[in-house]
Amino acid sequence: MDERLPEPPSEWRYTLRVPHDPLAPAIARDTVRSVLARHALPELADTAVLLTSELLTNAWCHAPGPASLSLKWADKRLRASVWDMGFLLSYPTGCPEPYAEGGRGLALVELCADAWGSFVMGPAQGKVVWFELLRDSLRPVTA
Repeated sequence: MDERLPEPPSEWRYTLRVPHDPLAPAIARDTVRSVLARHALPELADTAVLLTSELLTNAWCHAPGPASLSLKWADKRLRASVWDMGFLLSYPTGCPEPYAEGGRGLALVELCADAWGSFVMGPAQGKVVWFELLRDSLRPVTA
């Protein structure tokens, strides 16, 4: 039995602009799952949906104004980038208190992504937080 996954198109990009609204993370989750399914990348969906939700929730909670999500596929790599109007970069803070309502999002990104980072765009231009998932890193290892 051939266990190879179907090959998605070599490159594509989508951008979703979202208002500063508590529904934005849920709409982004649905969009990410749909885009990955249609491009023959369902094996990336669960992780991409989780991490996208974390980044857009942070944008809604900690930055004013709208945000956008960019999904880019190239070189067997999915890059998801969330832009918002915030200007403070955040970093994983370690283990939060057991009943804390926050403090886990970037720790999940750090743990689950193959790579991630953030940068400030410039004065009054906001910031971007991104992660990458490699398709080949999710395949089972065979002897």
